[in-house]
Order: sequence, then C-alpha cells, then structure tokens
Amino acid sequence: MTSPGRNFRIKLEPRTKSILALVLWALCIHATGQVQPDPKAVRSALHDPQTDAAFDHFYNMEYDRATQEFEKILEKHPNDAFAINHLLTTVLMHDLYDTGAMNTGDYANDSFIGRAPRPTDQKIKDRIKDLARRAEGLEEKQLKANSKDVDALYCRGVTRAQFAVYTGLVERAWFSALRNAVGARHDHERVLELDPNYLDAKMVVGTHNYVVGNLPWSVKVAAALAGLSGSKDKGLEYLREVAKSDGENATDAKVILSLFLRREHQYDEALRYMNELSTRYPRNHLFTTEVANLLRAAGRLDEAEAVYRKVWQNGREGKYGNLHYEMAAWGLGELLRSKKDLAGAAAAYDLVNEAPNPDPDVLQKANLAAGQMYDLLQKRDLAMKKYQTVLAGNANTGPADQARRYIKEAYRE
Repeated sequence: MTSPGRNFRIKLEPRTKSILALVLWALCIHATGQVQPDPKAVRSALHDPQTDAAFDHFYNMEYDRATQEFEKILEKHPNDAFAINHLLTTVLMHDLYDTGAMNTGDYANDSFIGRAPRPTDQKIKDRIKDLARRAEGLEEKQLKANSKDVDALYCRGVTRAQFAVYTGLVERAWFSALRNAVGARHDHERVLELDPNYLDAKMVVGTHNYVVGNLPWSVKVAAALAGLSGSKDKGLEYLREVAKSDGENATDAKVILSLFLRREHQYDEALRYMNELSTRYPRNHLFTTEVANLLRAAGRLDEAEAVYRKVWQNGREGKYGNLHYEMAAWGLGELLRSKKDLAGAAAAYDLVNEAPNPDPDVLQKANLAAGQMYDLLQKRDLAMKKYQTVLAGNANTGPADQARRYIKEAYRE
C-alpha cells in the first residue's frame, strides 16, 4: 500500500524479524483505540455509547459481537475512516486469534519467526484488503484536499499499520510489512509536528522508537541511513504517556507496554498494567494468563501457579465461552517443569486435551511436553502414546519432528 524510503533495504535476519513481529503485534493492538488527545480537542466523532459498547466486546474478546457493532457504526458513517479502521482491526484481530498468533509469549523471545502460521481463509483475507483499500481511499481524498488534515494523516497511519500487521503476520511478506510500518510512523510523526497534543499519534511513534532502539547495531545504522532513529527510553516514555491518559488508547498502551516491559524484565510495572486490564475485562483470559506469565518470569512461582489454576477453573466453569483458555494449562505445565515437578507438569500438559476445541498448536506442544515428562518419569509406554498423538496431528511441524526422534530414542534432559 505504501513504499516510503526507496533505499530502505535492511537484511531481515531472524532477530530483526522477531522484533518486527513484535512491533506488528503491538501496532495491531494499538489501532483499535479512539482518538482522544486533549479534552478540548477530541478528534473522534464516533465516541458514543455504541462505540464504547463495541470496544468493550472487543477487549473482552467477543469478536463476533464487536464486529456486528462496528458494522452497524460503519453503516451510519460510511465515509468515516475511523469507523472503517475500527472494523478492519476487529476482523484482523479475530483472525489472528483464530490462527494462533495472539500468544504474547511468542513475542517475548525469538521463536516466533520459525513457526509457520495457520492459514487464513481467503474470504477473510479479501475482506481485510477491501477494508484497507476503502479506508486509504478516503484518507487520500481528504489529504489531497488538505495535506495538513491531521485526522486524515492519523487515520492513514492506522490503516498502514493494520496492513503492515496483515502482510507481516498473515502473509509473512516482511518487506511489505516493514514499508507499511515505516509509512505509519511517518504519518504519525507528521501529525505530531502539526499538533503536538494529538496524543494517540505517540502510540505508533513510541512503538517504533522502542523497536528501532532494540535493533542490533549494524541494522540500526542501516535504519538511520533510511531516516529511522530509535530510542528505547523515548519509546517507553511515549507509551507511558498514552497509558496515563483517559482515552481509549490507554488500554492499548498498557498492553504494548506490558509486552515491551516483559522483554526488559521490568515485571512489576508490567504486572500493574495487566492486573488492571484483567480486572476491567474479566472475559479476556489472555490478560489474566499474561499476569501469570509475568509472575512466572519474575520468579514468583507460587503466585503464578495460583493464577494459572484460576484461569483454568474459570474456563471450566464457562466464563470464557469457547475461547482458547488452555494456554493457562500450558503455562502451568511450564512452571511445574521448571520446578522439577515432573508428574505435576505432565498432568498440567494433559489438561490441554480436556479444553473444548483447543488450539492445535498448543495441543501439539502440550502432548509433546507430556511425553517428555513421562520419559523422564520412566513411563515409556505413556510417553510413546503421547508422541503418537503428536504425529496424529500436523506431521509437518517442529513438535512432530521431535516426536519422531523421541519415538526412536527416549527423551533425556
């Protein structure tokens, strides 16, 4: 959709791709927010009870309801790029969740790039592209009439950010994703030049600053030659500023900050944000599971175990509907494994099989891990059954390759 910086040719090594995946995920979370920089200069005409209700469904992971509400809003405002972007983001996030791309733990390290994504239905791809084209068409028309229209610039940046997420996390077209992500940053930097109080524009700019600030030195030099600078501290400062605001983007900023702070091992601050969000959106199991993940990463294992078990129990009681709350069982298994409680870890991994319609990637990983635990417990028959279960799923994955190896020779640490 956009191709800024014709000389921008960075070799995307695995670590660089992983950081790009991180920024794409963060950008996707961001673009759902309303635009509320200054109470005296509210930018979004769509901030009304119907929109608030749609966002509540969205953040509680009730994507079908959120989609229906945003569709109704778009029917009332067919020429509003904000309305199109809200629907675009909801459709995209729903797909990312359905295809297993919403696990924040994948973005806390460099393992994400090597995992092939589950395919997105072509109808969903077409809808995402159509919505992006529709939004950009309106934005370009407005900017042609007034190149300093900050609302149009902001909206175009959001649309570009969404298309970057789509091309990167769905199509795995990394250079296209990078070009659109850079275009989003340029648009929002321009917004801040024209109106320093346009607070929401600091989301993309802050995210980019943090990400570029994390790049290896050689890649950072190449980025600087392309006109992209970055500072982790500035990025975190911008995001904290948005997080402290009263606007809708405060939620988005807290999600992104928690993700970044987890990479920085600043667990206490990240926990404050996630505890707040898990309380505000109780039907979003990802927020509560992330609380447990952060506690585990911080070494607070007993507290983490209690939260994982709470999420699992809530799921069993139907509090999350058909959502994939089995990530709590996986996290519990990983925690108990780290404590050398092999029997407890095996039992936790086995719980994943009891979840309704578990995510196939999580299920396969859990069965492999359970097999490993049974091997260490000298229960070879149970281990072999688990490895065979792994192969009964997708036989062309990393876990399947490992299962074949352990069928030939028992797992040993």
